[in-house]
Amino acid sequence: MRTTQALTITLPHEMLEMVKAKVTSGEYATESEVIRDGLRTLQARDAALEKWLREEVVKSYDDCEADAKLGVPAEQIMARIRSQYHKRTLERAIATAEQESIQFS
Repeated sequence: MRTTQALTITLPHEMLEMVKAKVTSGEYATESEVIRDGLRTLQARDAALEKWLREEVVKSYDDCEADAKLGVPAEQIMARIRSQYHKRTLERAIATAEQESIQFS
Protein backbone atom coordinates (compact mmCIF):
# COMPACT_ATOMS: atom_id res chain seq x y z
CA MET A 1 0.00 0.00 0.00
CA ARG A 2 1.35 3.43 -0.97
CA THR A 3 2.02 5.92 1.78
CA THR A 4 2.27 8.81 -0.66
CA GLN A 5 -0.03 10.37 -3.21
CA ALA A 6 0.77 12.49 -6.23
CA LEU A 7 -0.31 16.12 -6.14
CA THR A 8 -0.04 18.84 -8.78
CA ILE A 9 0.73 22.35 -7.51
CA THR A 10 1.24 25.74 -9.11
CA LEU A 11 4.08 27.94 -7.83
CA PRO A 12 5.16 31.48 -8.63
CA HIS A 13 8.25 31.53 -10.88
CA GLU A 14 10.52 32.64 -8.03
CA MET A 15 9.48 29.71 -5.83
CA LEU A 16 9.80 27.24 -8.69
CA GLU A 17 13.32 28.49 -9.38
CA MET A 18 14.17 28.13 -5.70
CA VAL A 19 12.93 24.53 -5.67
CA LYS A 20 14.91 23.71 -8.81
CA ALA A 21 18.03 25.37 -7.42
CA LYS A 22 17.82 23.24 -4.26
CA VAL A 23 17.76 20.10 -6.40
CA THR A 24 20.46 21.31 -8.80
CA SER A 25 22.77 22.14 -5.90
CA GLY A 26 22.40 18.60 -4.57
CA GLU A 27 20.83 19.77 -1.33
CA TYR A 28 17.76 17.68 -2.22
CA ALA A 29 17.36 14.73 -4.59
CA THR A 30 13.93 15.71 -5.95
CA GLU A 31 11.49 18.60 -6.06
CA SER A 32 9.14 16.54 -3.89
CA GLU A 33 11.77 16.39 -1.15
CA VAL A 34 12.05 20.19 -1.19
CA ILE A 35 8.29 20.60 -0.85
CA ARG A 36 8.03 17.92 1.86
CA ASP A 37 10.80 19.58 3.87
CA GLY A 38 9.06 22.94 3.50
CA LEU A 39 5.81 21.43 4.75
CA ARG A 40 7.60 19.80 7.70
CA THR A 41 9.10 23.19 8.55
CA LEU A 42 5.67 24.81 8.34
CA GLN A 43 4.24 22.05 10.54
CA ALA A 44 7.00 22.60 13.13
CA ARG A 45 6.42 26.38 13.08
CA ASP A 46 2.68 25.91 13.56
CA ALA A 47 3.30 23.52 16.46
CA ALA A 48 5.74 25.97 18.08
CA LEU A 49 3.24 28.82 17.68
CA GLU A 50 0.44 26.73 19.16
CA LYS A 51 2.68 25.74 22.10
CA TRP A 52 3.64 29.39 22.71
CA LEU A 53 0.00 30.47 22.61
CA ARG A 54 -1.06 27.78 25.07
CA GLU A 55 1.90 28.01 27.45
CA GLU A 56 2.84 31.69 27.40
CA VAL A 57 -0.01 33.82 26.07
CA VAL A 58 -2.77 32.07 27.98
CA LYS A 59 -0.71 32.31 31.19
CA SER A 60 -0.06 36.03 30.64
CA TYR A 61 -3.73 36.62 29.91
CA ASP A 62 -4.76 34.73 33.03
CA ASP A 63 -2.20 36.68 35.10
CA CYS A 64 -3.59 39.99 33.80
CA GLU A 65 -7.15 38.90 34.47
CA ALA A 66 -6.18 38.00 38.04
CA ASP A 67 -4.30 41.26 38.68
CA ALA A 68 -5.54 44.34 36.80
CA LYS A 69 -2.38 46.27 37.77
CA LEU A 70 -0.35 44.10 35.36
CA GLY A 71 -2.20 45.35 32.28
CA VAL A 72 -1.97 48.67 30.50
CA PRO A 73 -5.28 50.35 29.61
CA ALA A 74 -5.95 50.63 25.87
CA GLU A 75 -6.50 54.38 26.22
CA GLN A 76 -2.99 54.78 27.61
CA ILE A 77 -1.48 52.76 24.77
CA MET A 78 -3.41 54.72 22.14
CA ALA A 79 -2.38 58.03 23.71
CA ARG A 80 1.26 56.93 23.57
CA ILE A 81 0.91 55.87 19.91
CA ARG A 82 -0.77 59.17 18.96
CA SER A 83 1.91 61.16 20.76
CA GLN A 84 4.71 59.31 18.96
CA TYR A 85 2.92 59.65 15.62
CA HIS A 86 2.48 63.42 16.06
CA LYS A 87 6.10 63.80 17.14
CA ARG A 88 7.37 61.92 14.08
CA THR A 89 5.04 63.83 11.76
CA LEU A 90 6.30 67.12 13.16
CA GLU A 91 9.94 66.01 12.87
CA ARG A 92 9.41 65.02 9.22
CA ALA A 93 7.69 68.30 8.45
CA ILE A 94 10.57 70.25 10.00
CA ALA A 95 13.16 68.17 8.12
CA THR A 96 11.29 68.67 4.84
CA ALA A 97 11.00 72.43 5.42
CA GLU A 98 14.70 72.66 6.26
CA GLN A 99 15.58 70.67 3.13
CA GLU A 100 13.42 72.91 0.95
CA SER A 101 14.94 75.98 2.58
CA ILE A 102 18.44 74.74 1.78
CA GLN A 103 17.55 73.98 -1.83
CA PHE A 104 16.06 77.42 -2.46
CA SER A 105 18.72 79.42 -0.66
